Amino acid sequence: MRRVKVTELRHALPVYLKAVQAGEELTIECRGKIVARLVPDRSAEEAARERLIALRSSALVGDVISPVGEAWEVDG
Repeated sequence: MRRVKVTELRHALPVYLKAVQAGEELTIECRGKIVARLVPDRSAEEAARERLIALRSSALVGDVISPVGEAWEVDG
């Protein structure tokens, strides 16, 4: 992650925005302190995929549709 001072960001904003569009993250500093982070936007699909990956750590995959070895009777 690249650190950028506010004054430098103001002078070269288009250059930094292109870098963020390309996937780079920027940390913005003012007087030596971090004041913000500029990160690329995620699509809804990417965000959903990341949430599913996080759920895998606490959920049992296949627990609902796993075969149980028993025959089921369906009224219908």
